[in-house]
Amino acid sequence: MTNPTPLTPRLAALSAVTAVFTKAAALDGALANDRTWRELEPRDRAFARAIASAAVRRVGALQAALDALIDRPLPAQAVRARMALLCAAAERLVLEGAAHAAVDSWVSIFDGHKDTQRYKNLANAVLRRVATGKALEAFETADPRADLPDWLAARWTKTYGTDSAKAMARARAVPPTLDLTVKPGQDIAALASAIGADVLPGGTVRRREIGAVEGLPGFESGDWWVQDFAAALPAKLLNVQPGEKLADLCAAPGGKTLQLAASGAEVVAVEASAKRMKKVAANLDRTRLTAELITADVSEWRPSEPVDAVLLDAPCTATGTLRRRPDAAWAKQEGDIANLATIQARLFDAAFAMLKPGGRLVYCTCSLEPEEGEDQLAAFWARTPEAVVDPVRPHEMPELDHAITPDGAVRTRPDLWAERGGMDGFFIARLTRR
Repeated sequence: MTNPTPLTPRLAALSAVTAVFTKAAALDGALANDRTWRELEPRDRAFARAIASAAVRRVGALQAALDALIDRPLPAQAVRARMALLCAAAERLVLEGAAHAAVDSWVSIFDGHKDTQRYKNLANAVLRRVATGKALEAFETADPRADLPDWLAARWTKTYGTDSAKAMARARAVPPTLDLTVKPGQDIAALASAIGADVLPGGTVRRREIGAVEGLPGFESGDWWVQDFAAALPAKLLNVQPGEKLADLCAAPGGKTLQLAASGAEVVAVEASAKRMKKVAANLDRTRLTAELITADVSEWRPSEPVDAVLLDAPCTATGTLRRRPDAAWAKQEGDIANLATIQARLFDAAFAMLKPGGRLVYCTCSLEPEEGEDQLAAFWARTPEAVVDPVRPHEMPELDHAITPDGAVRTRPDLWAERGGMDGFFIARLTRR
């Protein structure tokens, strides 16, 4: 392995950010596909990912800072130069990198490529001033919705109002926390103390910094798994009892499957993607939990007999997960919402058909768009007379009862518990079959 120069992680970040904004690529995939990234040591990989994540997460505010220093926008064809300025500004403003090292490195990157050499002097002048004066003020006062695609910012404003939309955008601009779901019987307080974490209402262990998860106590022994607080709610609200038979639909990557299996139920996990199902199997193996795994189209698969409960985590636009995957906002288009809503309705019907009389269904999506949540529930309820909404009670949502909707469903948002680090955006509805 060759020794990387200070430029190498920055070049990997530049490549990944360019792929996100020009090809709608996933950030992790873009990094993994970059040759320079694969040659880096873990510390340099972390640095490259930090730059790339900051550039994608704060793109609007960073661009505001750059615009304050550049009289005329760079031409549209100067893609590499614009992406390099964005990454460099992210290192200076978000990561607060040392001015000398950051400026010299990025100016060298400009000088080292034919597409950016002509902008070397501009980059030098801009990056020396980007963390000061009017540029810094522009960054700090930028509307947080500017970090989102225009269509998504407009939707959140229309759906939730200006103040809430700003709060949501501001919350997803902050790096995510590390949330752990702990197996029953483990000492939650001891784990939290050992890793410098807090215990949230409901038992989730939360640490502010993610770090190297594999090195934490209890990883090898399978005592816990990584799962956002909000993502753990659907399985909890299903209220599974030992010995019950249930289906976990669209199961990958398996966090909810693990929760259900840990409850003592007989779990069948169904997932259409064989590749993603391997992740479920790996998680079950590490945690020493068991479930039957079936790779099949959820809309066509049926259990051999009706089951006691079903959890459907339907495919969606995932706009509620932008704290953890800021790049996801740029991989979607507004038209995807309607297309996915059609799929969700079909899966909703299929899931409910699997229930025995009196059986329970939890439908959820990690989306903040009403067409994928509140509107889905209303439409399903209207066309399914044998379905009864089982309202979530305040005691089931300790210190979060304000997330319960008038219909008895749950709507979490990134800005809820902002002082504790926020949470993913989820819609969760619980129903029973007459």
